[in-house]
Amino acid sequence: MVTITKRDLVIKLSNETGLTQQEVFAVVQGTLDSITEELAKGNSVVMRNFGAFQVREVKGKIGRNPKDPSKDVPIPPRAVVKFKPGKEMKEKVARILPTLQEESV
Repeated sequence: MVTITKRDLVIKLSNETGLTQQEVFAVVQGTLDSITEELAKGNSVVMRNFGAFQVREVKGKIGRNPKDPSKDVPIPPRAVVKFKPGKEMKEKVARILPTLQEESV
């Protein structure tokens, strides 16, 4: 497994489209910024066949201090982003299971 960075995506898209890396970077960064802005407003972002980003509330709870387990630490409620993959993405990712099993042996 390899980690793909935003720069890797920009280079790949630049090579595929013939656009400069600066142009592709501006589009990619603009897309990510727009998604972030909408999520920060509490809106969901849905991209068909890719997936949906949704803001969810995680309820507050009482945690434990690992250095002093006898002390309770209140953890306040917070908003988190959840991603639900679309049908096409789920199907494509499901196909890599045999490959992952071979790598772990």
